[in-house]
Amino acid sequence: MTERPHRNFYGRLKGKALKDSQKRYLDEDLAALSPGPVSWEDNPARDPLDLDARFGGKPVWLEVGFGGGEHLVHQAAQNPDVGIIGAEPYINGVAMLLGKIRRAGVDNLAVHPGDARDLMDVLPEASIDRAFLLYPDPWPKARHHRRRFVTPEHLDPLARLLKPGAIFRVATDIPDYVRQTLEEVPKAGFEWLAERPDDWRAPWDDWISTRYEQKALREGRVPHYLTFRRVS
Repeated sequence: MTERPHRNFYGRLKGKALKDSQKRYLDEDLAALSPGPVSWEDNPARDPLDLDARFGGKPVWLEVGFGGGEHLVHQAAQNPDVGIIGAEPYINGVAMLLGKIRRAGVDNLAVHPGDARDLMDVLPEASIDRAFLLYPDPWPKARHHRRRFVTPEHLDPLARLLKPGAIFRVATDIPDYVRQTLEEVPKAGFEWLAERPDDWRAPWDDWISTRYEQKALREGRVPHYLTFRRVS
């Protein structure tokens, strides 16, 4: 048995009361969408997940913190030849995603309703072809910057599980988050692929604007789209 590390968790786990339909989605759909045994209770030895068995040998992508799931379902629908895992601890967002999955009819998704660090513990080394970090919690106060995803606690395990050459996309509307991302992500073994301003000002060709981005635009904030590549 592997010793469980102490991990503080600072984000929200639940918001307003769920609708009856959302409770039903959680009861009926969530278990079947599991990527495999992730929790410490189910997998105390932290054995790697069998992604080939889960996705039939497809390339695998990962979205960390999928919010309401708009982007996750969009990518699944546009890329049926890819398996995509989404991690999100906020149960209201998970319930929203499950409703979107039902309506879209996609079957190439897996969902971890919890801390992405627990999921990254059990993803095999060099198993992920693409990763997304879209509008993460900004933790704007300076004393809280260590809670951001773009810190070694998160980036080092992410780098371990990404294949050489894999793409890591980050979207944020917070200038200081851009600063920290550009400082920390290359240290973890990534190169920033921007060559001209439009490479970070313009969204990706396959982008779908999320509700978080729409809120940022309404409030006058400027989105940044950062693309990194995992170097060997």
